Amino acid sequence: MNLPRRISIKILALCLLLVSRSFGQNATRPSTRPAAPDYNMGPADVAAVKLRGPNVPDTGFLRMHQKFLDRAKQGPIGILFLGDSITQFWARNSANQGIFDAHYAKYEPANFGISGDRTQHVLWRIDNGELDNIHPKLVVLLIGTNNFKDSEEMIWRGDKKIIDEIHQKLPDAKLLIVGIFPRGHDPNDPDELLDSRYPDGPHVADGRAKLFAVNAQLAQLDDGKNTRYIDVGPKFLDANGVLQRDMMADYLHPTAKGYEIWADAMQPLVDEMMQPWAATQPSN
Repeated sequence: MNLPRRISIKILALCLLLVSRSFGQNATRPSTRPAAPDYNMGPADVAAVKLRGPNVPDTGFLRMHQKFLDRAKQGPIGILFLGDSITQFWARNSANQGIFDAHYAKYEPANFGISGDRTQHVLWRIDNGELDNIHPKLVVLLIGTNNFKDSEEMIWRGDKKIIDEIHQKLPDAKLLIVGIFPRGHDPNDPDELLDSRYPDGPHVADGRAKLFAVNAQLAQLDDGKNTRYIDVGPKFLDANGVLQRDMMADYLHPTAKGYEIWADAMQPLVDEMMQPWAATQPSN
């Protein structure tokens, strides 16, 4: 073997060694990515406008709020859906909207869901007129998952205050409380975060346990008549608690299949609670 070839082999071996060391260091080095800025941390039971920066209101949130106020002027609302992106995304695409229409169009529905909303944002919306001058026969409420960094007690207090205000503002309406959906892929993975944007947030198992504990308290509000509770969450999980990707592709928002599962599970209760209203509607 001549000298240049020997040198080339040594250089190649050195390069491979350096690359392997680099991969090893990267694999073991802890993430230094900072947590995403969170401008909306505050008491879950105190009404607050959504912010997109320090003391800067979220203009998208305000536009959606105005849209809902306008909806109240456009005609009667028989069933009102109130919540965050999971509610809003009934209208995300034609498949989801088609499921919504097939199940609820006959009830003159309105969708008051806003992506990213926490309980305090829904309270602000209620306090700023969204439940004024409307007379739905049924309100379907799903809210709380975006408060996952709060304590169990704080999330419960936020949900309970919304429920109390719905009853106060709409004394003749019935209320269907939907248990907070499971989120995060696999609770058996000790390293998986509930939301990867927040490294300071809980892992899947801890986060789910907190949200499910809130659900247990919400279930106690079911009086069998005017306030009912339904937990659809278990239908999205396998026997090991793993969230099925075909039902929630991002492990948070339902796919069309997930929305169909939700709608089918809820339909008997919706029909039962809307029956007095349906009986008063003119037949075609």
